[in-house]
Amino acid sequence: MVSSPHEAMHRIFQEYPGLFSRVSEVLGVDIPAPTSAIALPTDLTEARPVERRVDTLLRIETEHDGPFVLAIEAQGKKAPRKTASWPYYVSYLHNRYGLPILLLVVCQDQATAEWATRPISIGVRQWQTLTLNPLVAGPHNMPVITDVAEARKDLALATLAAITHADNPDVGAILKTLSAALRDTPEAIADPIVELTAQGLGNRPAAQQWRNLVAVDTSFYKSFISEEIRDEGRAEGQAESLLLVLEARGITLADEAREKITSCHDLRLLRQWLNRAITAATIEEVFAGE
Repeated sequence: MVSSPHEAMHRIFQEYPGLFSRVSEVLGVDIPAPTSAIALPTDLTEARPVERRVDTLLRIETEHDGPFVLAIEAQGKKAPRKTASWPYYVSYLHNRYGLPILLLVVCQDQATAEWATRPISIGVRQWQTLTLNPLVAGPHNMPVITDVAEARKDLALATLAAITHADNPDVGAILKTLSAALRDTPEAIADPIVELTAQGLGNRPAAQQWRNLVAVDTSFYKSFISEEIRDEGRAEGQAESLLLVLEARGITLADEAREKITSCHDLRLLRQWLNRAITAATIEEVFAGE
């Protein structure tokens, strides 16, 4: 199953196609800035029943060098089968569009990035008919942005950099910088950044750090993550009210029952328990039917 970090690492280029020109600059490859970018179909399946899909595919227009096709793959771990898939993607796309093809691989760990950087050669020992050189972005070459002013200059790059450094020991400082950079940013710009960052961090410890940072000013953020945080806050309030009512009515709570209440995030269920607690004589009556 495709993970949320995988989605974020390539989907950010769909949201911000111009990001690639900054990434290529960071990676030391001189590619002209795009004048436009068009999302292309990602389905590379042939007529025979073999399905092949690239993660993100963009047609990039440049002012002086003309158009090229950018294929983006988000790679979470080493995958030996990619040595066959990636050359196929490039050959197929070149044949289909008749344009230069560039493959960008985005990684979140050093070992995967090093693996992805290796050229893929197809041919015999004496002569390599085709050699594929992926352009790789990862923790080894993406900037560590901990300056708010720098992050504000390019929020898309700052977001991708934060995602690729999800396992960096200093990720807390990186995320704090990104959050601070978003505080005075219009919601239409900030919302997708908040969500892409949450998605890119997946279930890593840094994800909770990001949630905590966003929670500092949830009135500003309207994204799904801030809605979840607000719901959690409401649930905590309901749980506290329920515990106070039970205590006032002299109903004894075992540790298991207390844990059941404090760990519940279902607002409907908490309200139901609270209503029952007003007249219940025991905690079993509060939980009746659950």
